[in-house]
Amino acid sequence: MDQAPVKLGPLALLLSVISICLATLAILTFTTGRADLALASKYANTVTIRYACEREAQEFYRDANEGAEFLEVMPGPDGTLTETFEESGSRLQVVLAPDAAGGYRVASWRADREWEQDDTIPNLWNGKFGE
Repeated sequence: MDQAPVKLGPLALLLSVISICLATLAILTFTTGRADLALASKYANTVTIRYACEREAQEFYRDANEGAEFLEVMPGPDGTLTETFEESGSRLQVVLAPDAAGGYRVASWRADREWEQDDTIPNLWNGKFGE
């Protein structure tokens, strides 16, 4: 009985290509997962800071409407109360205006964050032609 030899050349090549593709996809999945985790952690930190400022501002608004005498904010010439709450670069500015019922209403509630330019990318076009 003569058996024909099994040719493994094409099969071995196919398995090698499949192994390389799977290894590449595994590496991409891992790096994408780590990047997503880093971004989610950064976002969670930002939201925590923003909500801390919101909580302080809500307490300020409540105290102003309850007529708390211990408010450290002096009314402006038009009777408005302005307070700024800052934490870790986030800022929330609240302006309360007096209403007809003797309390205060929200005239302005503005949240912003100090922007820092990222200079890590060299030779980036600045948006002006001829420079």
